[in-house]
Amino acid sequence: MIAPANVLEEIGRHAAEAYPEECCGALFGAKVDGEVRIRRTERVPNRRTEERQRRFSIDPRDYGRLERLAEESGLGLVGVYHSHPDHPAAPSEYDREHAFPFFHYLIVAVEAGRPREMTCWILSEDRGTFEREPLHSDGEE
Repeated sequence: MIAPANVLEEIGRHAAEAYPEECCGALFGAKVDGEVRIRRTERVPNRRTEERQRRFSIDPRDYGRLERLAEESGLGLVGVYHSHPDHPAAPSEYDREHAFPFFHYLIVAVEAGRPREMTCWILSEDRGTFEREPLHSDGEE
């Protein structure tokens, strides 16, 4: 996955602002030369009512709004980002159980309110494991 530096910075800001709770948002982009390129993000309210430090939930109405935004922008809804407050930027078992094989999942670790490592993952077709995919900044603004 490739994303402009300002997009990655915005995800980090969102994660820091939401700390100590998880944040979540959408990744919009397109596949170019066999690689997903993120062009923009959209913050999404974390609709969890409990365990917000360890879980996020996207309301189906919010998901519908994201699909419409993707269509209007001419980009695809290619994935979701979320934060892991005071935990590594690796998917949990809960993440695996709630993921879709065709989506890309960007996770940002937040330590004591500061964004740290960002990683990207895709769920295997059989939904058994996440596979880490490279995450690069293209330097565009």
